[in-house]
Amino acid sequence: MLYKKGAEAHLFKEQWYGRTILKKVRISKTYRHPLLDQRLRMARTVHEAKILTETRKLGISTPIIYYIDAQNATIYMEFIEGTRVKELLNNPECNPAEICEKIGRIIGILHKNNIIHGDLTTSNMILQSNTQKIYLIDFGLAEYSTNIENRGVDLHLIHRVFQSTHFKLLEVCFAAILEGYTKILGNKKATDVIQRLAEIEKRGRYH
Repeated sequence: MLYKKGAEAHLFKEQWYGRTILKKVRISKTYRHPLLDQRLRMARTVHEAKILTETRKLGISTPIIYYIDAQNATIYMEFIEGTRVKELLNNPECNPAEICEKIGRIIGILHKNNIIHGDLTTSNMILQSNTQKIYLIDFGLAEYSTNIENRGVDLHLIHRVFQSTHFKLLEVCFAAILEGYTKILGNKKATDVIQRLAEIEKRGRYH
């Protein structure tokens, strides 16, 4: 069953050997040469699976990968039952500061290990129903980088999400994200990234 359509991939919710899984299929781009297209989709599929697995080893909750069909640019992974943080933050019974402090810790662990998610949105975070753990999903744009600019851009993305989607919670939530982030990265490194974030946002205002 088609679960979600994206610009780069289609997601299918299926039964696979007795498990409910999510099958992510990178779609072909007709404007690319067929051979180049296949090579790119294969490489990006393997790359995404590798970063997903590495992230899980760091203690961050991510979907388990069951199988990689590189030839067909397809990843078979665990389907996470739960509520997207995007919807969760609209629930008056939730504690937004507590949730966002956890998000900050997750981002801090990624950056401490030179992983840039590339698409940090509250739609790509799921609170699992039975464990109450926050799962990070969709590593399609993820990369390895030690560049402080890339870390700043990652924070800029999540900041923009709160500005546009959760503006009433912006002040409380982003402060909590930075608090969790700093606890993991340490004051010096976190301050450097936060200063770069301010520079990025300043540049954005003048372009």
